[in-house]
Order: sequence, then C-alpha cells, then structure tokens
Amino acid sequence: MSYTVTVKEEISKLENTRSESIAELAGYIRNNKTIESKELKISTENKFTIDRILNQIKELFDIEGTIDIIENLNFSKKNLYQLTIPIQKNILQKIGLYDNKNQYIETISNDIIGDNEEIRAYLRGVFSSVGSINDPKTSRYHLELMIPNKEEAVFVQKLLNDYELNAKILSREKGYMIYIKEAEKISDFLKIIGASKAVMYFENIRVYRDKKNITNRLNNMEQANMDRVIETATLQLEDIKTIEENDGLTLLDEKVREVVTYRKKYPEASLKELAEIISIETNKSITKSGLNHRLRKIKELADNFRKMD
Repeated sequence: MSYTVTVKEEISKLENTRSESIAELAGYIRNNKTIESKELKISTENKFTIDRILNQIKELFDIEGTIDIIENLNFSKKNLYQLTIPIQKNILQKIGLYDNKNQYIETISNDIIGDNEEIRAYLRGVFSSVGSINDPKTSRYHLELMIPNKEEAVFVQKLLNDYELNAKILSREKGYMIYIKEAEKISDFLKIIGASKAVMYFENIRVYRDKKNITNRLNNMEQANMDRVIETATLQLEDIKTIEENDGLTLLDEKVREVVTYRKKYPEASLKELAEIISIETNKSITKSGLNHRLRKIKELADNFRKMD
C-alpha cells in the first residue's frame, strides 16, 4: 500500500460533524465528479473512500446510491469504484456546487467553510479526491493536489497558504498542480487534515533522514579537512625535499630543522597535531602559530632555491 493510500485510508475513518461532512463532500466532489442525465458520478480506486462518500450522502440527504466496479483506463492495474447518485433534493446546492439559480459556483462559499474545522474538512476532501504524497523514505519530499479547474486551484492554494504552507501552483495539461516540497510544511498539512498516524510516521522518517544527512555532511567535512591536511603536508614535504636537494638544511636554524625532522616523521599530522607531538617529544612547548611560522621559513627558503633553477 502506498503512503498516499495509507493517508487517505486514515482520514476516511475520521468522525465529522454535519457541517464538516458537507465541507468534506464539497472538497471531494468539486474536484472529482461527472454529471450526466440527472446523475452524479464519482470514481476512485479506493473502496474506503467511496464507502465514506456514500455513507455521508445517506446520512446528510437520505439518498441512496449504487457502487459499480469499472475498468480503469489510466493504465492502472486497479479497477475503479464508481458511485452513482440520483441528483435530487437540491443536493448540488447543499454542497455548494450550484447556486439557487442552478449556476455553477466557481469557488466554495463561506456558508460551507465558515470556520477552521470546516476548512480542514474541505481540504481533507480535496486531498482524498486529487491528492498524492511521496513516502518520506524516498529521495524527495513532495505533496501535490491536481485540480482540474483554475479558479478552484487558486482558491485551494489560498486556503493552504492561509496556514503558511508555502503552496505553489503550476499549469499542467490536465489541470493545475498545487504542490508543497518542504518537509515541515507537508507535515503541517497532514496535521491540518487530521492524519495523526501519518504525521508520526512522516516525522520519524524525517528525523532519521535529517540525522543521516547531518552525519553525512560531518563525514564529508571531516574528509575534506583530511584532504586539506594531506595536501598541505605534501607541499611542506616538497619544500623540505627541495631544500635537501640543494644542501640547504644548514641555512635553517636549529628550531626550524627540528620541524623538518618531525614533518618527515609524521607526514599525515595536521599542524595542531604536529605541534602537540613536538611539544610532548621535545618537552619544549610550541603552539600551532609558532609551528606555522617555522614552516613559512622552510617554504621561503625552498622558493628561493626554485627561483635559482
């Protein structure tokens, strides 16, 4: 079972008040419906979703519907569950699709989503209808809602961004895609629609991935530091080799020659490590800054020899 299906199944089990059920139905049906011959038809691959819609319509409007299994023409192995409901008792007006003059309403009215819980229910319906979300175990975080109608897409985007979810919108061949890519914002959306178990799973995976990414970054930083240490030490050893080939060690004072000895003895040590080694083994304290000063003298002499070649 995909993560999207898991989320949709969880929210299909939530209890609603009457007004919340109307809002959820409105969110679903506005984005997934066919109206023909005074019948409202709704299709989905998820049996639990179609059962929830049918039960809500029965409870709210005392209307019976029929569920048929039809072939899915979208190259999916799953068949579709199609719910057919006779359009009666002004059901389309009551869920905010049409006004009293039987004109289609481009965006849902405040009569349907007048408070926060009704807005959450509406978004829950929209997600159940046209939403998908990547499993957080995958390489990228991504949630999208594929809305067929531009006015509806802009309206849903506004609802999402009222919750500061930073939802973006793109035009696509079959409609308008609203998407969220930030992990924290996706988690917030799941909280908004009431998918608490899905939030726990999402957050556990997100924390694990974040820790793993931090560890990888630290390892990369450590490797980069090691690479710089080796590169620096290699250049210092080349300087020493140049001085030795030109019989120039006697031109260095005793303390600098001591550094030559220890750099050759510990070629992979960082400046800090080399300073500590020299301090311990000679019983003469030397700081990293002091060691660096002596190494500069070695480089200066090596550069002078190179200029003479």
